Amino acid sequence: MLKGRDLLSIHDLTVEEINEILELARVLKAKLRGGSEHRLLKGKMLGLIFEKSSTRTRVSFEAGMYQLGGQAMFLSHRDLQLGRGEPIQDTARVLSRYLDGIMLRTFGHDKLVEFAQWAAVPVINGLTDLLHPCQALTDLLTIREYCGQNLRGLKLAYIGDGNNMAHSLMYACAKMGIDFTVATPEGYDPDPQIVQNARADAHRLGTLISLTHDAAEAVKDADILYTDTWISMGKEEEADRRRHDFAGYQVNRALLQLAAKRAIVMHCLPAHRGEEITADVFEENADIIFEQAENRLHTQKAILALTMGD
Repeated sequence: MLKGRDLLSIHDLTVEEINEILELARVLKAKLRGGSEHRLLKGKMLGLIFEKSSTRTRVSFEAGMYQLGGQAMFLSHRDLQLGRGEPIQDTARVLSRYLDGIMLRTFGHDKLVEFAQWAAVPVINGLTDLLHPCQALTDLLTIREYCGQNLRGLKLAYIGDGNNMAHSLMYACAKMGIDFTVATPEGYDPDPQIVQNARADAHRLGTLISLTHDAAEAVKDADILYTDTWISMGKEEEADRRRHDFAGYQVNRALLQLAAKRAIVMHCLPAHRGEEITADVFEENADIIFEQAENRLHTQKAILALTMGD
Protein backbone atom coordinates (compact mmCIF):
# COMPACT_ATOMS: atom_id res chain seq x y z
CA MET A 1 0.00 0.00 0.00
CA LEU A 2 2.91 2.34 0.70
CA LYS A 3 5.21 1.48 -2.23
CA GLY A 4 6.38 4.66 -3.96
CA ARG A 5 4.57 6.87 -1.45
CA ASP A 6 5.87 9.83 0.54
CA LEU A 7 5.58 9.80 4.33
CA LEU A 8 5.15 13.40 5.40
CA SER A 9 2.47 13.11 8.07
CA ILE A 10 0.68 10.39 10.04
CA HIS A 11 -2.54 12.20 9.14
CA ASP A 12 -2.01 10.94 5.56
CA LEU A 13 -1.90 7.28 6.65
CA THR A 14 -4.78 4.88 7.14
CA VAL A 15 -5.05 2.73 10.24
CA GLU A 16 -4.22 -0.30 8.06
CA GLU A 17 -1.04 1.39 6.79
CA ILE A 18 0.06 2.30 10.32
CA ASN A 19 -0.49 -1.30 11.43
CA GLU A 20 1.49 -2.52 8.40
CA ILE A 21 4.44 -0.32 9.42
CA LEU A 22 4.27 -1.44 13.05
CA GLU A 23 4.02 -5.12 12.21
CA LEU A 24 6.96 -5.02 9.81
CA ALA A 25 8.96 -3.05 12.38
CA ARG A 26 8.26 -5.79 14.93
CA VAL A 27 9.38 -8.48 12.48
CA LEU A 28 12.54 -6.61 11.46
CA LYS A 29 13.45 -6.02 15.10
CA ALA A 30 13.13 -9.74 15.81
CA LYS A 31 15.20 -10.61 12.73
CA LEU A 32 17.99 -8.22 13.73
CA ARG A 33 18.10 -9.51 17.29
CA GLY A 34 18.04 -13.08 16.01
CA GLY A 35 20.93 -12.45 13.64
CA SER A 36 18.83 -13.05 10.53
CA GLU A 37 19.64 -11.05 7.39
CA HIS A 38 16.83 -8.95 5.92
CA ARG A 39 18.31 -7.29 2.85
CA LEU A 40 15.04 -5.93 1.53
CA LEU A 41 16.65 -2.88 -0.09
CA LYS A 42 19.72 -4.45 -1.68
CA GLY A 43 21.29 -2.02 -4.13
CA LYS A 44 19.03 0.88 -3.09
CA MET A 45 20.38 4.33 -2.23
CA LEU A 46 18.80 6.74 0.29
CA GLY A 47 19.76 10.41 0.41
CA LEU A 48 19.70 12.08 3.85
CA ILE A 49 19.33 15.86 3.67
CA PHE A 50 19.91 17.66 6.97
CA GLU A 51 19.27 21.31 7.74
CA LYS A 52 18.95 20.48 11.45
CA SER A 53 21.56 18.63 13.47
CA SER A 54 20.74 15.11 14.60
CA THR A 55 21.93 12.10 16.56
CA ARG A 56 19.14 9.50 16.44
CA THR A 57 17.73 10.41 13.03
CA ARG A 58 21.02 10.29 11.16
CA VAL A 59 22.46 7.21 12.83
CA SER A 60 19.24 5.19 12.72
CA PHE A 61 18.60 5.91 9.03
CA GLU A 62 22.20 5.16 8.03
CA ALA A 63 22.37 1.97 10.10
CA GLY A 64 18.93 0.94 8.92
CA MET A 65 19.79 1.24 5.24
CA TYR A 66 22.97 -0.78 5.78
CA GLN A 67 21.04 -3.53 7.58
CA LEU A 68 18.48 -3.56 4.75
CA GLY A 69 21.26 -4.12 2.23
CA GLY A 70 21.25 -0.61 0.81
CA GLN A 71 23.30 2.49 1.38
CA ALA A 72 22.64 5.95 2.79
CA MET A 73 24.32 9.17 1.68
CA PHE A 74 24.55 12.06 4.16
CA LEU A 75 23.89 15.39 2.44
CA SER A 76 24.49 18.45 4.57
CA HIS A 77 22.48 21.50 3.54
CA ARG A 78 25.75 23.44 3.56
CA ASP A 79 27.26 21.09 0.98
CA LEU A 80 24.33 21.17 -1.45
CA GLN A 81 23.50 23.88 -3.95
CA LEU A 82 20.32 24.35 -1.89
CA GLY A 83 22.53 26.24 0.53
CA ARG A 84 23.51 28.62 -2.27
CA GLY A 85 19.98 29.29 -3.46
CA GLU A 86 19.23 26.53 -5.97
CA PRO A 87 15.44 26.13 -6.21
CA ILE A 88 13.98 23.22 -4.28
CA GLN A 89 12.25 21.98 -7.41
CA ASP A 90 15.57 21.63 -9.25
CA THR A 91 17.36 19.86 -6.41
CA ALA A 92 14.43 17.46 -5.95
CA ARG A 93 14.32 16.55 -9.64
CA VAL A 94 18.08 16.06 -9.90
CA LEU A 95 18.37 13.91 -6.76
CA SER A 96 15.43 11.80 -7.92
CA ARG A 97 17.59 10.67 -10.84
CA TYR A 98 20.38 9.49 -8.53
CA LEU A 99 18.54 8.11 -5.51
CA ASP A 100 15.76 5.67 -4.66
CA GLY A 101 14.46 7.69 -1.72
CA ILE A 102 15.12 10.90 0.19
CA MET A 103 14.85 11.72 3.89
CA LEU A 104 14.62 15.44 4.66
CA ARG A 105 15.11 16.97 8.11
CA THR A 106 14.41 20.68 7.94
CA PHE A 107 12.78 23.66 9.63
CA GLY A 108 9.80 24.77 7.55
CA HIS A 109 7.22 22.10 6.74
CA ASP A 110 6.37 23.93 3.52
CA LYS A 111 9.89 23.19 2.25
CA LEU A 112 9.33 19.46 2.82
CA VAL A 113 5.98 19.57 1.02
CA GLU A 114 7.47 21.43 -1.95
CA PHE A 115 10.38 18.98 -2.13
CA ALA A 116 7.99 16.02 -2.17
CA GLN A 117 5.86 17.62 -4.88
CA TRP A 118 8.85 17.75 -7.24
CA ALA A 119 10.65 14.54 -6.26
CA ALA A 120 9.98 11.40 -8.29
CA VAL A 121 11.04 9.07 -5.44
CA PRO A 122 9.59 8.59 -1.93
CA VAL A 123 10.30 11.46 0.46
CA ILE A 124 10.37 10.75 4.22
CA ASN A 125 9.84 13.46 6.82
CA GLY A 126 12.79 13.16 9.20
CA LEU A 127 11.45 16.15 11.18
CA THR A 128 10.11 19.61 10.50
CA ASP A 129 9.05 22.34 12.90
CA LEU A 130 5.46 21.16 12.39
CA LEU A 131 5.65 17.35 12.45
CA HIS A 132 7.86 14.41 13.45
CA PRO A 133 6.01 11.33 12.14
CA CYS A 134 8.88 8.82 12.34
CA GLN A 135 9.20 9.44 16.08
CA ALA A 136 5.47 9.15 16.73
CA LEU A 137 5.22 5.89 14.76
CA THR A 138 8.17 4.65 16.80
CA ASP A 139 6.29 5.59 19.95
CA LEU A 140 3.31 3.50 18.86
CA LEU A 141 5.61 0.50 18.48
CA THR A 142 7.05 1.11 21.95
CA ILE A 143 3.61 1.52 23.52
CA ARG A 144 2.57 -1.80 21.99
CA GLU A 145 5.60 -3.48 23.52
CA TYR A 146 4.89 -2.15 27.02
CA CYS A 147 1.10 -1.79 27.08
CA GLY A 148 -0.11 -4.54 24.76
CA GLN A 149 -1.10 -4.84 21.11
CA ASN A 150 -4.57 -3.37 21.59
CA LEU A 151 -4.05 0.36 21.96
CA ARG A 152 -7.70 1.42 22.02
CA GLY A 153 -8.78 2.87 25.33
CA LEU A 154 -5.30 3.80 26.54
CA LYS A 155 -4.71 7.36 27.68
CA LEU A 156 -1.57 9.33 26.81
CA ALA A 157 -0.79 12.64 28.51
CA TYR A 158 1.73 14.88 26.76
CA ILE A 159 3.24 17.54 29.03
CA GLY A 160 5.17 20.45 27.55
CA ASP A 161 5.37 22.48 24.37
CA GLY A 162 2.66 22.19 21.71
CA ASN A 163 5.36 21.43 19.15
CA ASN A 164 6.01 18.94 16.35
CA MET A 165 6.01 16.02 18.79
CA ALA A 166 2.68 17.05 20.29
CA HIS A 167 1.26 17.34 16.78
CA SER A 168 2.47 13.96 15.52
CA LEU A 169 1.51 12.14 18.71
CA MET A 170 -1.93 13.71 18.46
CA TYR A 171 -2.29 12.35 14.93
CA ALA A 172 -0.97 8.93 15.96
CA CYS A 173 -3.26 8.60 18.97
CA ALA A 174 -6.29 9.81 17.02
CA LYS A 175 -5.73 7.14 14.37
CA MET A 176 -5.12 4.30 16.83
CA GLY A 177 -7.81 4.95 19.45
CA ILE A 178 -5.61 6.31 22.24
CA ASP A 179 -7.17 9.14 24.25
CA PHE A 180 -4.75 12.06 24.05
CA THR A 181 -4.42 15.06 26.34
CA VAL A 182 -1.82 17.78 25.89
CA ALA A 183 -0.98 20.15 28.75
CA THR A 184 0.87 23.31 27.73
CA PRO A 185 1.41 26.75 29.23
CA GLU A 186 -0.78 29.47 27.77
CA GLY A 187 0.67 30.69 24.51
CA TYR A 188 2.25 27.34 23.66
CA ASP A 189 -0.85 25.52 22.45
CA PRO A 190 -0.72 23.10 19.50
CA ASP A 191 -1.52 24.35 16.01
CA PRO A 192 -5.33 24.73 15.72
CA GLN A 193 -5.45 23.11 12.27
CA ILE A 194 -3.59 20.06 13.58
CA VAL A 195 -6.06 19.80 16.46
CA GLN A 196 -8.99 20.06 14.05
CA ASN A 197 -7.55 17.37 11.78
CA ALA A 198 -6.80 15.05 14.69
CA ARG A 199 -10.26 15.45 16.17
CA ALA A 200 -11.79 14.55 12.81
CA ASP A 201 -9.72 11.34 12.79
CA ALA A 202 -10.50 10.67 16.46
CA HIS A 203 -14.24 11.05 15.91
CA ARG A 204 -14.31 7.86 13.82
CA LEU A 205 -13.14 5.79 16.80
CA GLY A 206 -14.70 7.80 19.59
CA THR A 207 -11.22 8.84 20.75
CA LEU A 208 -10.79 11.96 22.88
CA ILE A 209 -8.37 14.75 21.96
CA SER A 210 -8.14 17.23 24.85
CA LEU A 211 -6.21 20.44 25.47
CA THR A 212 -5.54 21.91 28.88
CA HIS A 213 -3.20 24.28 30.71
CA ASP A 214 -3.34 22.10 33.85
CA ALA A 215 -0.68 19.38 33.94
CA ALA A 216 -2.31 17.63 36.90
CA GLU A 217 -5.61 17.43 35.04
CA ALA A 218 -3.88 16.00 31.96
CA VAL A 219 -2.12 13.12 33.72
CA LYS A 220 -5.03 11.95 35.84
CA ASP A 221 -5.38 8.19 35.23
CA ALA A 222 -3.02 8.36 32.22
CA ASP A 223 -1.34 5.13 31.11
CA ILE A 224 1.51 6.98 29.40
CA LEU A 225 3.21 10.24 30.36
CA TYR A 226 5.20 11.80 27.55
CA THR A 227 7.45 14.84 27.53
CA ASP A 228 9.94 16.58 25.26
CA THR A 229 12.50 19.32 25.60
CA TRP A 230 11.15 22.78 26.37
CA ILE A 231 13.71 24.39 24.06
CA SER A 232 13.64 22.90 20.57
CA MET A 233 16.21 23.65 17.88
CA GLY A 234 15.71 27.18 16.62
CA LYS A 235 14.22 28.34 19.94
CA GLU A 236 17.48 28.81 21.82
CA GLU A 237 17.06 32.58 22.04
CA GLU A 238 13.84 31.96 24.03
CA ALA A 239 15.53 29.65 26.54
CA ASP A 240 15.21 31.81 29.67
CA ARG A 241 11.60 32.75 28.98
CA ARG A 242 10.65 29.17 28.20
CA ARG A 243 12.22 27.83 31.39
CA HIS A 244 10.13 30.34 33.32
CA ASP A 245 6.91 29.62 31.43
CA PHE A 246 7.26 25.83 31.64
CA ALA A 247 8.26 25.68 35.29
CA GLY A 248 4.96 24.01 36.28
CA TYR A 249 5.12 21.42 33.50
CA GLN A 250 7.86 19.14 34.72
CA VAL A 251 7.31 15.37 34.76
CA ASN A 252 8.27 14.62 38.35
CA ARG A 253 7.35 12.28 41.21
CA ALA A 254 4.32 14.31 42.29
CA LEU A 255 2.88 14.41 38.77
CA LEU A 256 3.52 10.73 38.18
CA GLN A 257 1.56 9.81 41.32
CA LEU A 258 -1.58 11.25 39.69
CA ALA A 259 -1.34 8.89 36.72
CA ALA A 260 -2.50 5.28 36.48
CA LYS A 261 -0.79 2.88 38.86
CA ARG A 262 1.45 1.24 36.24
CA ALA A 263 1.93 4.29 34.03
CA ILE A 264 5.04 4.44 31.88
CA VAL A 265 7.05 7.57 31.09
CA MET A 266 8.36 8.26 27.59
CA HIS A 267 10.77 10.86 26.23
CA CYS A 268 11.88 11.30 22.61
CA LEU A 269 15.30 12.66 23.62
CA PRO A 270 17.49 14.60 24.05
CA ALA A 271 16.49 14.95 27.70
CA HIS A 272 17.36 17.82 30.01
CA ARG A 273 17.17 16.39 33.51
CA GLY A 274 15.96 18.97 35.98
CA GLU A 275 13.93 20.80 33.33
CA GLU A 276 11.14 18.89 31.57
CA ILE A 277 11.80 15.74 33.63
CA THR A 278 13.51 14.99 36.94
CA ALA A 279 16.56 12.74 36.99
CA ASP A 280 14.91 10.15 39.24
CA VAL A 281 11.81 9.74 37.06
CA PHE A 282 13.96 9.58 33.95
CA GLU A 283 16.25 6.89 35.32
CA GLU A 284 13.38 4.79 36.66
CA ASN A 285 11.98 4.74 33.11
CA ALA A 286 15.32 4.60 31.31
CA ASP A 287 14.73 1.07 29.97
CA ILE A 288 11.56 2.26 28.25
CA ILE A 289 13.08 5.52 27.02
CA PHE A 290 16.11 3.87 25.46
CA GLU A 291 14.02 1.06 23.98
CA GLN A 292 11.95 3.87 22.48
CA ALA A 293 15.16 5.35 21.04
CA GLU A 294 16.23 1.98 19.61
CA ASN A 295 12.83 1.55 18.00
CA ARG A 296 13.56 4.49 15.72
CA LEU A 297 15.85 2.10 13.86
CA HIS A 298 13.27 -0.66 13.43
CA THR A 299 10.32 1.61 12.59
CA GLN A 300 12.25 3.60 10.01
CA LYS A 301 13.52 0.40 8.42
CA ALA A 302 9.90 -0.67 8.03
CA ILE A 303 9.00 2.68 6.47
CA LEU A 304 11.93 2.48 4.06
CA ALA A 305 11.23 -1.13 3.09
CA LEU A 306 7.54 -0.42 2.44
CA THR A 307 8.06 2.79 0.48
CA MET A 308 11.27 1.94 -1.42
CA GLY A 309 11.18 -1.86 -1.66
CA ASP A 310 10.31 -3.99 -4.66
